[in-house]
Amino acid sequence: MQMQRSKAALEEIKRASTPDPVDGRQHIDIQTEEYLEELKEKPEEVQQETQTDPMLDRPPTPLYVPTKTGRDADTQVLDGELFDFDTEVDPILDVMVGKTLEQAMLEVLQEEELEAMRAQQSQFDQRRKEEVLETQRLEAQERRKYEEKDRRKKQEAARIQREKATREKLKSRLHAKAFHTNLESHVFAKLEDEGWFRDPVRTEVELGFMPWVMAEAEKELDKCRKARALVDLLIREAVCKPVV
Repeated sequence: MQMQRSKAALEEIKRASTPDPVDGRQHIDIQTEEYLEELKEKPEEVQQETQTDPMLDRPPTPLYVPTKTGRDADTQVLDGELFDFDTEVDPILDVMVGKTLEQAMLEVLQEEELEAMRAQQSQFDQRRKEEVLETQRLEAQERRKYEEKDRRKKQEAARIQREKATREKLKSRLHAKAFHTNLESHVFAKLEDEGWFRDPVRTEVELGFMPWVMAEAEKELDKCRKARALVDLLIREAVCKPVV
């Protein structure tokens, strides 16, 4: 099928590149390969069958038996010749009893050691608990001292602040008292100097009567000066005039 498709593709390429035939001629498809092949619309199909042998189990592997070498020989052993139980059992029993006693002693020693270790661990835990409690007590005591110190510092700072405020208030009060002591006299004196507290009679005398008196006195003095000048003139004329 692939070959047929390839040939069809080649024919399409060739047909596309071949010009149209002239009048009275036509193009036909021919094979130009070395071996000719019959072209069919549907290729031939043939069914074939085969039968395979069933799968056989592998036989078990035989046991390995080494090749016998050498020669066989035999001997006879009488009763009591190789082993006497009563004689041979004593060292075995001694060893077994010794091992048993040794193992028992080791177990006892191990139990005593474990008991001592547990007692030591209990003492260590007790000491550790006591140390923890002592540490907590010391920490609580140190914390209380620190809190007390902080509280005392705050109290001292508050006391110093209160004393400073009291001193400032006292200074302000003394300054205000000293200022108020002479304030009234100073204010009244200044107001009096500025003319806010003048006596109306005195004011009338100073502003009305005294200027009038001075003006009148000036007029009288002017009259006196004129009269004196006139008298002096008359005297001078009388003196200068010759006697007849």
